[in-house]
Amino acid sequence: MPYPTDITDAHGGHDYVRQPVESGMALLHRASGVRGSLKKFTGELVVLKDRKGGEHTFRNEPGAFAYLGETVTLVRAGSAPKPAGTRRSASGAVVAEQQQARVARAARLWVEGDHDARLVERVWGDELRELGIVVEPLGGVDDLAAEVRRFGPGPGRELVVLVDHLVPGTKESRLAASVDGPHVTVVGHPYVDIWQCVRTKSVGIDVWPEVPMGEDWKTGICRRLGWGTPVDGWRHVLSSVRTFADLDPALCRAVEQAIDLLVTDDDLTADDTGAGA
Repeated sequence: MPYPTDITDAHGGHDYVRQPVESGMALLHRASGVRGSLKKFTGELVVLKDRKGGEHTFRNEPGAFAYLGETVTLVRAGSAPKPAGTRRSASGAVVAEQQQARVARAARLWVEGDHDARLVERVWGDELRELGIVVEPLGGVDDLAAEVRRFGPGPGRELVVLVDHLVPGTKESRLAASVDGPHVTVVGHPYVDIWQCVRTKSVGIDVWPEVPMGEDWKTGICRRLGWGTPVDGWRHVLSSVRTFADLDPALCRAVEQAIDLLVTDDDLTADDTGAGA
């Protein structure tokens, strides 16, 4: 479920203690009451992992978190350099400076279309290549059950499907239920289209316009925003994304969950939290 992005108390100009982040540090998000260990920190977004393994993404507002009982503002740790020969990726992960793509796994991450694939590649591409995870666009999910049968998921051949509009009662939720199994997982976000997963601030608008049912969504968005054709609009949307801080936390959670499902413990390193420098 989505959590608040701002703390509820009015802190005005309160000068909270600046707390350098450490991988795995125990934090409390004050507004929601969620407690967890720090999994990822970008400066703008904070990802906590709770005791049950669930992940929660929050904006890093002043005084939004408590550490050891004290209200703090989280900041990057200036004394925690990245390992030599590594860099920070757009997803916040630490990856090799000189990347060599791993041999592709038999497992797959499927997305609905080309725009979904390119947006995931833009932010998580470095991490996916290092892990050998292949992203494949489906061209829609109407034939999802048939495609899953054709793929033949099984041990070592896991399948994760990232879909739009995954909310109770939708066509997408029914399709997800029809293919759910021990080697197939459907993850997603609540928005009608992947474009809406880009934060309005990043694309330079106040809000994504409403498009009536029956009207092509991308065409309607571009007409209302003066972006020209959907091709023009897509260029604008994609160029607005530089890191996962430009994306809605719901999409970030879904992709991170997909990656976790497709890798083994042997793939993970002590630095996979993305916290620190």
